[in-house]
Amino acid sequence: MGHGPYPNIPIGGGVSPQVQQWFRAVDKDQSGFITAAELKGALVNAQGQSFSDTACNLMIGMFDKDRTGTINVEEFDKLYTYVNQWLTVFKTYDVDQSGHIEEQELSKAMSQMGFRFTPEFINFLIKRSDPKDGRVSVDQFIVLCVQIQRFTEAFRVRDTQQNGTVTIAFEDFLNVALSCSI
Repeated sequence: MGHGPYPNIPIGGGVSPQVQQWFRAVDKDQSGFITAAELKGALVNAQGQSFSDTACNLMIGMFDKDRTGTINVEEFDKLYTYVNQWLTVFKTYDVDQSGHIEEQELSKAMSQMGFRFTPEFINFLIKRSDPKDGRVSVDQFIVLCVQIQRFTEAFRVRDTQQNGTVTIAFEDFLNVALSCSI
């Protein structure tokens, strides 16, 4: 079962002037908080496209500790570090530096993260991320990895004998699926 190398979320510390400047630039309405829409306007992948709504909502949700649907400058600082760590991970696996991860690159990435997925499942993940071109952008990669991590954690809790199988009641399955989905 896989477990990493998922970026670590930093704890504590002051917010650097650089991050404060980025926060002010992203906070278009100058409310002191950033919404998923404002974040989407600031994050661009290698193809010059905005990050997906799914990715932006996921990231706001991960760092929005008071569940307001927005993040403050301290929460943004953690998100900023998190995104930069994911960019580093992404670049590690984007061997051809295309700005996308293709099937072979994703297979290697998942393997190095500790997952033993079949080629058929890797193909499924690629097609799910991009049915048309069969490649994964950085925002899709983050969403995919976070989702796999969430499901893995939920599975491990239920795999009490650590044998890679679980028996699960239908409502528990729905609870896992709905709480782990993005």
